Amino acid sequence: MNDRTTLIFGAGFSGRAYGHRLALAGESVFGTTRDPAKASVLKELGIMAVIFDGDASTQGLADAIVQATDIVVSIAPDVDGDPVLNAVRDVIAAAPNLQWIAYLSTVGVYGNHDGDWVDEATEPRPVSARSIQRLAAERDWQAFAADRAIPLSILRLSGIYGPGRNAFANLAAGRARRLVKLGQVFNRIHVDDIAGALAFLAERRHDGILNVTDDLPAPPQDVVAYAASVMKVDPPPEIDFETATLSPMARSFYGENKRVSNAAIKALGFAFDHPDYPTAFDRMWAEDGWQRHPA
Repeated sequence: MNDRTTLIFGAGFSGRAYGHRLALAGESVFGTTRDPAKASVLKELGIMAVIFDGDASTQGLADAIVQATDIVVSIAPDVDGDPVLNAVRDVIAAAPNLQWIAYLSTVGVYGNHDGDWVDEATEPRPVSARSIQRLAAERDWQAFAADRAIPLSILRLSGIYGPGRNAFANLAAGRARRLVKLGQVFNRIHVDDIAGALAFLAERRHDGILNVTDDLPAPPQDVVAYAASVMKVDPPPEIDFETATLSPMARSFYGENKRVSNAAIKALGFAFDHPDYPTAFDRMWAEDGWQRHPA
């Protein structure tokens, strides 16, 4: 146990995983939610719930910011910019105990590279509106952290999976599809490795940009097929991407194709618990860790 107090803006899938990890270690952790009904879920995980609707500060939120040594931002920006900075920039700027900030971004800021490898030195060239907004938010947080002279870790995350959000769950629910687009790969990361990376970087008061993604970019149809083989069920049939019926949002994901390197965070000494999807799926299935936990 140490003297850190962490405030997580956006205690959703990733934020809850990190907050629960901190709580199990005996650390003090706050997490924001828009929905008062979710406060009990956070409490079960050892996270003190704070209501934040993205519009303004409350006394509870202001008190949490005053106590915080660490702030983790896991709320997506919108057309108006980063909602945390928009609502409570001045409150965070005056936070007396603040020592470190982490911003959870996306590898989407790199844009499309036709399957080539990218790393943190690759110039961002986002394509989608959501990734353009993420890059703008990254830069806003960099400017804020520089003004306060506080270290800022920007974690560029790939596609997140974990309990209740994975190919097993999609197969069990009949939602899995095997879309095939020649040469297409996606990058992915287990939610527990996001929590692990945050803990690793918080301990070091890391400053800079890092990709948090596993070792194995892979075609999405292969991931579904492997999960089906582990479950011992028939995989869904392959569907040609060009003729598939998809929402504009779903189709837009296939407009970006790249392999994202995690060499930089590994060079710092971080080890992934789930270094690739076959290893992760085998473990999740054996431990019954693919279903969403009650909390």
